[in-house]
Order: sequence, then C-alpha cells, then structure tokens
Amino acid sequence: MEIRDLLIGLVLVWLVSKLAGEGVERIGQTAVLGELLAGVIIGPGVLGLVHESEVLQALAELGVLILLFEVGLESDIHDLLRAGPQATLVALVGVVVPFAVGYGVMHWLGHPPLLAVFVGAMFTATSVGITARVLADLGRLQDAAAKVVLGAAVVDDILGLIILAVVTGIAQTGGVSAGSVALLSGKAVIFLVVAILVGIRLAPTLIRWIGRLKARGTLIVYSVVFAVGLAAVADLIGLATIIGAFAAGLVLATTERREHIEERIKPVADLLVPVFFVTVGMKVQPGMLNPFAENAQFGIALVLTVVAVASKLVAGLAVYQPGVRRWPVGVGMVPRGEVGLIFAGAGLAAGVIAEDLYSALVVVVMLTTFVAPPWLKALYRTKKPDTRS
Repeated sequence: MEIRDLLIGLVLVWLVSKLAGEGVERIGQTAVLGELLAGVIIGPGVLGLVHESEVLQALAELGVLILLFEVGLESDIHDLLRAGPQATLVALVGVVVPFAVGYGVMHWLGHPPLLAVFVGAMFTATSVGITARVLADLGRLQDAAAKVVLGAAVVDDILGLIILAVVTGIAQTGGVSAGSVALLSGKAVIFLVVAILVGIRLAPTLIRWIGRLKARGTLIVYSVVFAVGLAAVADLIGLATIIGAFAAGLVLATTERREHIEERIKPVADLLVPVFFVTVGMKVQPGMLNPFAENAQFGIALVLTVVAVASKLVAGLAVYQPGVRRWPVGVGMVPRGEVGLIFAGAGLAAGVIAEDLYSALVVVVMLTTFVAPPWLKALYRTKKPDTRS
C-alpha cells in the first residue's frame, strides 16, 4: 500500500467520523452511530473513497483493544462482586434469553448451527456506555432501576466476553460440541481469574516503580504494554485478544493511578477507536439490504431487530425488588452498540458470517442502539406512581 493512500485514508476516516459523530450527537444519539454511518458512506458500498487495507485493519484491531482496555478501566471489580442477586439475575436473563432466541430464529430459518451460535452470541451483548450516557444526561444515575441496569451490565460484560471467547474458539475448530464449549469456557474463566488475581497483587508495585521513572509518557506506554501483552497471552492460549485487554483494564482500575491512566488513554482512544467503527461500517454493503434485490437481507434485518429488542426487554421481567421499575431496566439492556459490532466483526473475520448477513446484523446493531435513548427518555418523562411500571 502506498503511504500516500494510507495518509489520505486516515484523514478521511478521522475527519468524516468526527463530523458524523458531531451530527448524530446534536440529535441526541451516540457518536458511535455517526462513525458507523461515516464508514458506510466513504466505504466501497457507497462513495468508495476509502478501501480496506492490512494497515488500516491493523489500526482497527488496535483500536478495539484500546476500547476494551478503556472499558475495563472504567469498570470496578468490587462493583462486580457487589452486583447482588437482583443485578445478577437481570444479567443472566439478559444473556440466556437473547442467545436462545437468536439461535432458535436462525436455526428455524435454515442456517447452520455455527452461524446460529454467532448470531445468538451477538444478541447477548449490551452496550452499557450508551445506557449510562442517557441516564447521566437525564440525571437518573442514582435511580433504583439505573443501579440495577449498570450493575447487571458489569456481569453482562464478563459473560459476553466469555461467550465471545467460546464462539471464536468454536469457529476455529469448525464445530459445536459440549466438550469444546466446556473447554473454552473453562479457559476463559481461568484466564480472567488468574490474570486479575495475579495482576492485582503485582500492579501496585509496578505502578510505584513506574512512578519513579522520569521519561515522558512512561505511565501510558507501560499501561498499554500491559494491555497488549495480556491480549497477546489471550491469543496464545486460543482466546479473543480483547479479553486480555479488558482484564488489563480491570487490574489497573484497582491502582492509585487509575484516574491518571484513564485521562492519558483518552487521546489514544480518540484516534484509534473511530478507525475500528469506521472500518466496521465500511464492510456494510447497502445494496444487499435492497428489499427488491436478489437474496435481499432487508427482511431478515427487520425480523432480527424485533427479536433483538424483545429478547432484551424480557430481562426487565427478572426485576423483583420493590421500587425498581421494570421497563427502564428492560429498555436499558436493549442497545448492542460497540459490543454487538465486535461480535459481528468476529463472525465475519472467522468466515462464519457472510457479507450480506453481516450487513443485516450491523443494521440490527444500529437500530437497537438508536431506539434505546429516546425510549428511555420517554419512560422517565412519563414516570407513573406505580414503581413496577
């Protein structure tokens, strides 16, 4: 690839993603949707201004590692332990029901089991970032339902990463069996537990040592080295690299320099994470969603969107605590956001999901992400005296 082409491509990716992100935020949506739309527009499916390359894809992969590292930093392992029975039950229902329904629908439509497993896994995702942003904007983060949703999302993140590790491993072996699922689940759990326990014990000493160093950028460089190193270890034992990056974030979140690391990782994320979302959008072929085209995927995109929304709303039925509203909990679990895109991208990269179905799945992610913010706002504007409503 010519360096000129790469530079022009990056200029377009960064410029258009920020313009589109600004535009959708001004209408009350998340910038992620703008970055996705930017990728669709400048990609081969529409204007063809930017084409995928190995270098661009590598930057996108690094971007998703930074994204999950940032998510880990913003999580609190003590919140996970304190999530409690209510949040845990909501998370379990919000994972089991969407997976079962997604798998069942794809199997009923005649798709092979492995593809059905990937779609079911994608349905389990929840983008807590989007829900948290809406609740913060509404001043409702201390609401009882908000605490349940955010607590459940911590558990959901862990379960989702384990599921992603399992389905990615299954795609590499080419089949689904109880033995392979058990083995991969065990490896994912053991890796997370060992990495977090060992990391928490060693991290304070490492951070104190780094604090004595004088070179510019030492803290952020060593933090990213830690994240990328754990990602490499995860890949070495057959797990998704993002599990390692997420574990690194969880570990460093327990240190006294957490806020400093968070502050310094933001500029890195601002540069690399949009590259990931734009490249995701570039893979979408709008022509494949034409309802009048041969092998059109528009119908299945709508069906899967309805299924994706309904299966997450069921999580609200798991609320049993007095004073916690069920509808806000269910709706808060609906948006798939960046997590769903990671699942869909993993399926495409593994060769399990074809390009036409991938385009439909990205539309599902976008629609579920679009519908949740205004729905939550409407629920809180029309709050009823009945706390179970």
